[in-house]
Amino acid sequence: MEVKKRLYTVDDLYELQGWDSTRDRKYELIDGELIEMPPSNVLHAWLASELATHLRNFAGSGNLGYAFVELGAYSITDRHTLRAPNVAFFSAERLSPPFPQTFVGLMPDLAVEIKSPSNTMAELREKAAWFLQHGTRLVWLVLPDRAAAEVCRQGDDGTVDYEFVGPDGSLSGEDVLPGFELELRLLFPPS
Repeated sequence: MEVKKRLYTVDDLYELQGWDSTRDRKYELIDGELIEMPPSNVLHAWLASELATHLRNFAGSGNLGYAFVELGAYSITDRHTLRAPNVAFFSAERLSPPFPQTFVGLMPDLAVEIKSPSNTMAELREKAAWFLQHGTRLVWLVLPDRAAAEVCRQGDDGTVDYEFVGPDGSLSGEDVLPGFELELRLLFPPS
């Protein structure tokens, strides 16, 4: 007898948040499989907060858009996958108050993933490619161990282009958030 594995949906994951046994746990949903996410370390959490603050300050009280930390986002064409980028920016034209008390069925304009000690670059690049393939326009992969970042964009041919930005470089909002510029030396805490 074949045992079928249960495939979860975004709705199932939302319902799990109300259960006592799963209330304080964080999950992502990948192809219907629940993936429990460990809590962030101090540097990881600090970098996410700093990035969101810089984006919020530039966006100016929501006139240009909104920055979120750990927001569950999914593509309306795939209710079996939900990702929670460390930081997400949505333009005001695409997402604005009142904000729902659910996950958002929309990809962020900008997604930021911060490398944890347990992540590989291959995992981060796979996640960046997934965001780009589902509508995100720009992805930053922040690399704390190098005080650097990798900028990911989808090329015209559908492939993902990666650009390394060293410690003396800057992250640009490009056409997603025109005029936004963040020097990496301002992002990382002094050593």
